Amino acid sequence: MTEDATERTRWVVREDPIHSSKHTRLAIAHVTLPDGVQFEQPVLRVTPAVMCVVVDAEKQVLMMRRHRFVMDAWVWELPGGYIDDGEDLADCAAREAEEETGWRPRAVEHLVSYQPMTGTADAPQHVFLGTDLVQVHEDFDVNEAESISWFPLADAAKLIASSRMGSASVIGLMAARERLGIH
Repeated sequence: MTEDATERTRWVVREDPIHSSKHTRLAIAHVTLPDGVQFEQPVLRVTPAVMCVVVDAEKQVLMMRRHRFVMDAWVWELPGGYIDDGEDLADCAAREAEEETGWRPRAVEHLVSYQPMTGTADAPQHVFLGTDLVQVHEDFDVNEAESISWFPLADAAKLIASSRMGSASVIGLMAARERLGIH
């Protein structure tokens, strides 16, 4: 596509802030389409986050059972959290896994990065595979999880079907299975 065609089809947007907090900013976008049609839409901008698919030598994945208050549901999810300013993404993945579960991966590799809601939110998600594990402590963060448990990565589809887990966990589990050749 030529630069001229790209500019002819670009949407013109102005955002008016509504609310900001440490990790989020909510705004109303005033949009003008290339044909002149105008509309408003809420836009959410979120600090980038990292999740870690923690996999042991037996190809089991470590999951956290937690309450998600927004949908008032108990779900199984991967450990993860927001990236600190200037923090390396892989370091963040290892840190979050250790803080939330007590297990620290010594090998961390990028699996996938994605945006979960491209039409409404700018919320970059980065998923890593963590292996070569060491148990740093036996406690897990009770503010993050009710319990932690190991599941065969080969059973990821069953686990996904039985829980209303977030998109990062679904995508992470499937990407880890693919990377490790588990089908």
